[in-house]
Amino acid sequence: MSQKSYDGSPTLYLIPTPIGNMDDLTYRTVKVLEEVDVLFCEDTRETGLLLNYLGIKKKLIANHEHNETHNYQKILKLLQDGKQVGLVSDRGTPVISDPGYELAKFVMENGYNVVALPGATALIPALISSGLPPHPFLFYGFLNSKISKKEKELESLKNEKATMIFYEAPHRMLETLNCMRKVLGNNRGISISREITKKYEEIYRGTICGLLENPIELKGEFVLVVAGNNDMEDFSHLTLQEHVNLYLEDGLSKMDAIKKVAQERGMKKSEVYNEYLKQEES
Repeated sequence: MSQKSYDGSPTLYLIPTPIGNMDDLTYRTVKVLEEVDVLFCEDTRETGLLLNYLGIKKKLIANHEHNETHNYQKILKLLQDGKQVGLVSDRGTPVISDPGYELAKFVMENGYNVVALPGATALIPALISSGLPPHPFLFYGFLNSKISKKEKELESLKNEKATMIFYEAPHRMLETLNCMRKVLGNNRGISISREITKKYEEIYRGTICGLLENPIELKGEFVLVVAGNNDMEDFSHLTLQEHVNLYLEDGLSKMDAIKKVAQERGMKKSEVYNEYLKQEES
């Protein structure tokens, strides 16, 4: 389905707001905030402070992870009545690790325009100031808060070649870095940006091990940019059996060889095992 974004019909605007420095407000952001009839926002108090700073008064409706689907009929009625609607998160670009996806998708599915404004987001400044290859990159967002699940997520990313970007809360930073050291290794390159755009912005660059051995100010909001695994050899020219046999010749046990092949090919260990047995029997 095709839609023209600027045909004058009722529209949901996805509006980025500053992540720290108020000078990052764009003229267009202010203009759209003034023009929309209603604002859906992650926290009405936070958005209220921003609007007070700009001298704008607007009807606010809370839209957070616990009530987003309950707002479907509210936003649909507003659009049906010809209203222009805005959506903001507390800071940065809505939908990116913030509420907004469900509501925007619902609006699209009901045939109304969704227009995304460019603006503040933490991941791009962190990437381009990291000193790590900027492309390709993978934005992952927040890892799971439970250590066991976090390690599983990192295991699935262990052989990713693209530069990886994560968000993390200050109280989980050391835990996450230790998980990364355990799964990705001591010498994986990393950049940690803290308090992007704010007065106390800092960037730490080095290796995972090196940054763990030096004190990091554990305050504010963090973006971790982690080097991809570009040291991994390419075994795509080998059959699965040849790949396993390669490690058997290196002295690994059959199960350890199968586990390693599964990691390098992004497969389940059971899949490699079953396929290897089939090839052995044929």
